[in-house]
Amino acid sequence: MKLAVVGAGAVGTSVVELAGEYGHDVVAVADSATAAVDEGGVDAEGVLARKRDEGVVGDANPEAALSADYDALVEATPTTLGDAQPGFSHVERALGRDRHVVLANKGPLAERYDEVRALEADSRGTVLFEAAVGGAIPILSTIDDLNGQVTAARGVLNGTANFILSRMAAEGLDYEHVLAEAQDLGVAEADPTFDVEGTDAALKCVILANVLYEDSYALADAEVEGIADLPGSALELAAEDGRTIRLIGEVADGEVRVGPRLLPENGTLAVSGTLNIIQLETKHAGRLNISGRGAGGPETASAVLADVGRLPPLE
Repeated sequence: MKLAVVGAGAVGTSVVELAGEYGHDVVAVADSATAAVDEGGVDAEGVLARKRDEGVVGDANPEAALSADYDALVEATPTTLGDAQPGFSHVERALGRDRHVVLANKGPLAERYDEVRALEADSRGTVLFEAAVGGAIPILSTIDDLNGQVTAARGVLNGTANFILSRMAAEGLDYEHVLAEAQDLGVAEADPTFDVEGTDAALKCVILANVLYEDSYALADAEVEGIADLPGSALELAAEDGRTIRLIGEVADGEVRVGPRLLPENGTLAVSGTLNIIQLETKHAGRLNISGRGAGGPETASAVLADVGRLPPLE
C-alpha cells in the first residue's frame, strides 16, 4: 500500500523507517513546514537523516504530501484539544479523496469522533486507530475480534505516570524527585502536564468509550484526577497494607473515569515502569488482560502498520 505520513516525530519517522518491512511504500512525508514526495517511494534513510541533521524532511511544502497519490494517510501529528486541528482537517482531506486514514493522533477521535465517523460513512476510505489508544498493545483489534462482547475496560494507559508512581513506591521517593529523574531519562516531557494530570489516559479512555458505546464522548465527559498532588506518604501507607497506587483509567457503565487507585501490590494492574496494561470485561470470555509498551516510536509504529495491513483495497 502507498502511504503518506504526516507528522515527523518519533512515531511518524518510525513508520517511515519500518514501512518497507511490512511491504508498504512511503510516497510522501511531511513535518510542520516541509515535505518529501516521490511517487516511486521516498528515500527513507535520506529523509530521516535530513530530519535529524537539518530539522526538515524535504524541500516541498506540506501541502504536496496531502495532495500526493497515496492509498492511506498516516496521521501522526501531535494531539491537540478542542478543535483537534490540524489533525482533523488532514482526516477530512483524505476521506474527501476516498483514501484510507490511520491515526496515531488522539485528538480527532477524542474530540470530534462523530464527525470523523460521518466523514468515513461518506467516503470509500476506512479509518483505523489502534495506535491512538495503547501504543503497541492490540486493544482495539481485540475488542473488534470479540464482536460486541466487551462490556468494560480499565487499566494503566500512561507510561510516564506509571513510571513515576512505581518508582515512588519502590524507592520511597517524593513526586518531584522522581519526576526530575523521569525527565532526565526521557520518560517524561519537559512539560509533563499532559501525562501527570491524567489527560493522556483520559483521551485514550474517551476513545475506548466511543468504540464500546458507539457514541460521541469527548474529554469534557471524563472525570479526571492526576497524580501531581499525590504525596509519597500515601504510597507508604498503601505499602503497609500490602497495596500500591496506580493511575487507572476506566470505561464502565457509560462513564469515563481516570484517577489514582489503590491496588493489591502484586495485583494484575500493578505493572511497573513504563508498561501499560488493559483489562477487558467480556460477556462470555471472562476477564482478559493485555500488557505491553504503550508508547515509543517503533512500538507505536508497529500498531500503525498493523492497521495498514487490515485496510481493504481501495475500490
